[in-house]
Order: sequence, then structure tokens, then C-alpha cells
Amino acid sequence: MRNYLVLAAFVVGCLAIGSLGGFVTMKPVLEWYPTLAKPTWTPPSWVFGPVWTVLYIMMAVAAWLVWRSGNAKTALVLFFAQLALNLAWSFLFFGARSPGLGLIDIVPLWLAVAATIFAFSFHSRVAAFLMVPYLAWVSFATALNAAIYMMN
Repeated sequence: MRNYLVLAAFVVGCLAIGSLGGFVTMKPVLEWYPTLAKPTWTPPSWVFGPVWTVLYIMMAVAAWLVWRSGNAKTALVLFFAQLALNLAWSFLFFGARSPGLGLIDIVPLWLAVAATIFAFSFHSRVAAFLMVPYLAWVSFATALNAAIYMMN
């Protein structure tokens, strides 16, 4: 039973971080973001919510699998560090309305996600694989952030 309570805590915690980031982005997405020049390959705004929801759930399950493996303090510290950088990006890019500050944050975020995958791989290959789509999305977001920065 305890295992599933911890899983629930990871899921609720990750979704709470995502919700907080979403809350910060709501007004700028409606008012500021549409005024920015963006590359033609920018997804429509409605895509981001569902993608992030799935990614946060996958991240939570990955962290839970690593937690279950025991003796995974370093891997989980990396996980929470990348989660903090993820949240910071919403505050910097959207909250501060600064693609430049977002870009400054997203590069260490990418590195932290990659390091988390590496650390997770020692505890659970499934957990590491669950994080790969997140790294792919952050890679795409980095390219998009950089393009928006350069175009504005």
C-alpha cells in the first residue's frame, strides 16, 4: 500500500508543478505570446497542455520506479533539480516575458534531464526510458525557445 501512496505523491507532485507552471503561463499565452514572431513549426498552443500532462505522469512513474529501487538519493536529487528548472522556465519565459531568460534556464534544464536519465538507468531501465520522451520534448522546446529569442 505504501508503494502506491508514494506513486500517488509523485504523480500529484509532478502535476502540481505542471499546474503551477500552467498558471503562470495562462495570461501571457493569451496576451503576450501571440504577439511574438515564431517559426512556422511552432505547434498550436492547445498542444502543450496535453503533452505536458502525459510527460509529467511519465516522469512521476519514472521517479517512483527509481525510488522503489532503493538507495537512489542522487538520482532523485537530480530529478527534483530538473523539476525545479522546469518550473523556473515557465516563470522566466512566460512570467517575466523573456525568451532570453527562458533560454538561459532551458539549457541547464536539458542537461539536468539528461543527467537524470543517466542516473535513473542505474536503478531502472524502464524509468530511464520513461524520461526519454521528456528529453525529446525539452530538446524541441529548446530549439523553439532559441528561435523565438532570435526572431524577437
